[in-house]
Amino acid sequence: MRLGILGGTFDPIHLGHLRVAEEICEELEMEKVFLIPGALPPHKDTRPITEFHHRLAMARIAAKDSTVLEVLDIEGRRQGFSYSIETLQEIHQLFKSSLELFFIIGMDAFQEIRTWKEYKRLFDYAHFVVIKRPGIVSEKIEPFLFSLGIKAKKEGKRDTFVVQSGNLVIYKETTLMYISSTRIREMVATGQSIRFLVQESVRSYIMEKGLYRIYGNYG
Repeated sequence: MRLGILGGTFDPIHLGHLRVAEEICEELEMEKVFLIPGALPPHKDTRPITEFHHRLAMARIAAKDSTVLEVLDIEGRRQGFSYSIETLQEIHQLFKSSLELFFIIGMDAFQEIRTWKEYKRLFDYAHFVVIKRPGIVSEKIEPFLFSLGIKAKKEGKRDTFVVQSGNLVIYKETTLMYISSTRIREMVATGQSIRFLVQESVRSYIMEKGLYRIYGNYG
């Protein structure tokens, strides 16, 4: 069973998140990609984060338009910070030995992986699919992996590396959509339209629940 996971604060979830998940699922021939809203992200700044039940609801609304996306609320059911290592372990417990798991992550977040809890062990549980960012060339990936101390070497395929666990780090390019959750919140707070940045059903939910109307106070 080939499954992907895409985690995030999703405050709110937008078309950029969804397009990345859909493309990677198709290109790597996965059965499904799980969207996992973080309940209490340990690396976010001190700004208020919208209550988990709203972010979970928006993710579920968004996933309804896809046959390959599904939302898991496992981080919302845990106490304390939402650590990725615990999420990966829990997913493996759910699916047992039949699972081949792909962790989808943006290059900007991947470059901060040293700050994550037990970051070296993450590569024991999943392949990493690192989404390219403009201005970052693939040649920089190999020395960065080496600097993490996980012993990576280039595999036969372009922009693919194998780590000591046997899992892969795959550097992928997807359709670039410059959409920011931060900018969406700012736009709602100042009365600007967010149509075509989020799904219409998600936009309706934001308007109905009064989210982001006062920037910095998300409800």
